Amino acid sequence: MEFETMTFEKAVAELEKVVAKLEKGNLSLEQSLTLYEKGTKLSAVCHQRLETAKLKLEEISSDQPE
Repeated sequence: MEFETMTFEKAVAELEKVVAKLEKGNLSLEQSLTLYEKGTKLSAVCHQRLETAKLKLEEISSDQPE
């Protein structure tokens, strides 16, 4: 799975699936750890996409005449 090219929406959808699987609690420890690791990567992607959007909005706002 290419996390670097993933859109925010796709990352959120995948993260929701990971959380749902973890919440069921019927996984082995190894499976849980693997999913947790995937979830942290997806969370980082979401955070990065939001930060990028925030910076872009700030840039657009600063370009507007007062």
